[in-house]
Amino acid sequence: MKIDATNLHFKMLNQMIKESGETEIEVTNLLGQRYIGAGMEPGKTLTLHGTPGNALGAYLKDSAIVVRGNAQDAVGDTMDTGKIVIHGNSGDTAGYAMRGGEIYIEGNAGYRVGIHMKAYEEHFPVIVIGGKAGDFLGEYQAGGIIVVLGIGCEGTPVGRYCGTGMHGGQIYIRSEEPPENLPAQVACSACSREELAQIEPYVAEFGTQFGHEAETLLRSKFYRLLPNSNNPYRQLYVHN
Repeated sequence: MKIDATNLHFKMLNQMIKESGETEIEVTNLLGQRYIGAGMEPGKTLTLHGTPGNALGAYLKDSAIVVRGNAQDAVGDTMDTGKIVIHGNSGDTAGYAMRGGEIYIEGNAGYRVGIHMKAYEEHFPVIVIGGKAGDFLGEYQAGGIIVVLGIGCEGTPVGRYCGTGMHGGQIYIRSEEPPENLPAQVACSACSREELAQIEPYVAEFGTQFGHEAETLLRSKFYRLLPNSNNPYRQLYVHN
């Protein structure tokens, strides 16, 4: 099924997608329509041309979304399972409260990527960013893996305050130098080859999607961020 989204209101577009009995749906001429694929029935594949709006793939379950362009904020909000592949850049808060599935971003991502992402039982969320990420990457992260590859970037490919409030999960950063301005509750160390084996399948999938050589990327230096068990995240309010 093919849908031309020119001048199509987002409510009508999403209704057409949800009511379609087709498993393969292609949408062209997107220009900011919101909530595409949100709450969509499992087992569908959306191929999107243009720029989808906020909350793309929210609550996604057992479906795939491929964006041939950039995406706006809140990609994969509360995503459950499935895969989102963006052939471009992504806005802020990608993977907000994500609890499973995989998000692959070819270019850069905005602020607060992976905020509140978590893992539970068989659900394990993964975000791979090809370029750089903005401030507060992995804010309050409770589970899953975030990988920042920094392809084509100079210096450390993450912004300030990476891992603020982090109390679970892992962040892998391809860089010659560790991030600056890390909060006290985050431990940072250079990765061993054994530790990099944890992200190898996700970097390989990134390479398959976007035409990069995974082995070359994995030969680079990586740093891994974990919650610091000796100084866990806590917030203390005191009344004087």
